[in-house]
Amino acid sequence: MNRFREDEEELGPEPELKVKTQKVKTERVKTEEEKKFAETFLGKFFIEGVISKEAATDALPFLCFLAFLGMIYIANSHFAVNNVRRIDKLNKEVKELRWEYKSMKAELMFKSKLTEVAKKVDTLGIKELIEPPKKIIVKSDEY
Repeated sequence: MNRFREDEEELGPEPELKVKTQKVKTERVKTEEEKKFAETFLGKFFIEGVISKEAATDALPFLCFLAFLGMIYIANSHFAVNNVRRIDKLNKEVKELRWEYKSMKAELMFKSKLTEVAKKVDTLGIKELIEPPKKIIVKSDEY
C-alpha cells in the first residue's frame, strides 16, 4: 500500500495504456556484390539465419564427435611421423653396424693369413715347418 495514498480507496490495479508503435523498416540500398552474396548458400545461411539455437544445440554432440575424430587423426599423424623417424634412425644404425662387421671380417681374414700368423708367432720362437709333416700309423694289433 502506498503511504501517500492512505486516505484514497483501493480501486485495484491501474489499467495499462497500450500505445501502438509502428515499426518503420529502413532498407539500405544493397550493392550488386551484396545481392549476389545474398543469393548464394552462405548468404542465405548467414543473412536469413538458417540454423536456429535449437538446431545448433541438437548438432553439438555430432560436432564434438567430429572434433574428437579430428584429434585422433592428428594424433595418428604424429605417431606415424615418429615411427618413420625411428625407422630411419634404426636403418642408419644398421648401416653403421654392417660397415663395422665388414671391416672386422676383412681384418680377421687378413690376420688369419699364413704369413701374418707366422710373423706373430715368430716372436714366440715358433717357426714355420719347411718339410711336410709325417704320418704316424698305428696298427690295431700293436696297441
